[in-house]
Parts: sequence; C-alpha cells; structure tokens
Amino acid sequence: MRRRTRPKRFTELSLGKILGWADSYHTRTGRWPNVNSGRISEGLGESWQSVDLDLRLGLRGLPRGSSLARLLAEKRGVRNIKALPQLTIQQILDWSDAHHKRTGKWPKRGSGAIREARGETWMGIEGALFHGGRGLPGGSSLSVVLAQQRRVRNHMRLARLTVRQILAWADAHHSRCGCWPRSNSGSIQGAPEETWLAVDVALEQGNRGLPGGSSLPRLLAEHRRVRNPGNLPHLTEEGILVWADAFHARTGRWPIARSGTIAEAPGETWMRVATALREGLRGLRGGTSLALLLEKKRGVRNRLHSSVRMRS
Repeated sequence: MRRRTRPKRFTELSLGKILGWADSYHTRTGRWPNVNSGRISEGLGESWQSVDLDLRLGLRGLPRGSSLARLLAEKRGVRNIKALPQLTIQQILDWSDAHHKRTGKWPKRGSGAIREARGETWMGIEGALFHGGRGLPGGSSLSVVLAQQRRVRNHMRLARLTVRQILAWADAHHSRCGCWPRSNSGSIQGAPEETWLAVDVALEQGNRGLPGGSSLPRLLAEHRRVRNPGNLPHLTEEGILVWADAFHARTGRWPIARSGTIAEAPGETWMRVATALREGLRGLRGGTSLALLLEKKRGVRNRLHSSVRMRS
C-alpha cells in the first residue's frame, strides 16, 4: 500500500483552492476552519496550520502578510477575533436603543447576541468597555454608559439609603393606603426606581449605607410599633387571663376564639391566642384551648366539655 506523504514545499497553492477547501469544511461541519482544525480532507497531506503559515510567509505562490483568519474575513465575511472592528460609544448606544425598543428592557452583559451587529455580543461589548481596545479607552462598563447617557438605573451604583428616608416612604405609604408596606408592596411612590423588596434586601444584607441585620418588618416594628408576623412576642397564660378579665369586665362575657381583636393588645386577636394555645406557639406549651384555660383558671363553664359529659 502506497504511503501518503506531504506534498513538496514547492507545490503551489492558490487562494481559490484554499477557499474551496474552507467551503467544503464549512459545509461538512457547520464551522469555518482555523489553524487548529487539523488536516484538510480534500488536500493530501495538507493541514490548516501549514496553510496559515504559507499565507503569512508568502510561500508556495501565495501573497505574503495574510493569514487563514484574514482570508476568510475578507472573502467569506467570517469574524476575525484578531482584527475586530472598532467600537464607539455612539454605536453601542444605538444598539442599546434598538434592544430597548425591541424588548422593552435595556441590555446587560448577559443579554446575548446583538441582533443589529452580526458576531457581536453584549458580553464582548462589556469586555471592550472594561478592558479597553477596539477604540475604547477601558475602565467603564455597559451599565455605566447607560446610566450616564440614558439615565438607566445602575444596580452596581445604587444611591445610599437611610433609615429616616425609608421611614418617610413608609409613612407616606401608610397615609395613602391605610396599611404599612411589605416587601411585596411593589415600587415606592415618589421613588419609582425603588421597590420595597430592594429596601428589605438592603436592610437585611447591609447594602447601600445600611448596617444590615434588619428587615422592613423589624424596622417598622421598632420605629412605628407595627406588628411583625415573623417575630411575634411570647405569650403567657397569665397574660392571656389578664386580657380575658378585661374583656369580661368590659362586655360581661368571657372571650371565645371568634371574639375578634383584643383591645388591650393591638394586633392580637382571640383567634391567634386560641391557635397558639392549641399548637404550642409563641412560648406556650400547647395541647389546650382558650375554653379549657378559662374553665381551669376562672371556672368558666366549657360548653363543649359539658355536652361531651352529658352524652357520656
């Protein structure tokens, strides 16, 4: 069997032949070849690395000073990562405006390919803005450019917050809605770029000038005495009995679970107290009820137990 050998170095090549090999490679693989693409199936003993070298050095009848990447960029429009086109801030803004018009959102570095610029990606733009190159000085970012030129909120450079400001927004919310804001209350009127969720996160994590370790419910509980469902005060049977005595003195009846709010304890209800007694919540041992507690401690007749005894 005859052994394959590499053609002699004086065997001439042509740009047309190289482009024909490249077209065949692209048809077969869906990609354009580069210097690491190995041997050329249609060229006995040829490799893409040797072709690139011949183009660079002007060997085998080829013009000097080219390369495989440059040839494909010139003749086939293939993006040459070693010779990318220059960028300008205005061009980036034009692409950003088109993205915003199409999607309703401003681009971020993870927004993928730029539809208006074949081969460009927002990640590539971010890299050029940050590191410099392609006509850009560096030291910037896509979010900074959009904040400066389009007044887009830069999440990496958010305005500092203060407890006083948050409380002022909360007071305005309460005056307008009749309730205190929660983390899912949406945007903050008067500060449309802010949300209550972002404020809650900043309070917890200690961002934007806040010390951290707090939350929106804790802040309102501390400064506005708003009931914090995530941190309810402990209950005791003695305290419940004090409320029950006050209820009886005021109404002439003993409270039941459906007796509504507890006048002496804003935010508390008899239903919540009954649940805590039954389930063992908020420091109570559980396994009892409001009716049983009043029967045991105040001698109040428990109708449920009485009917059970009568049936027995």
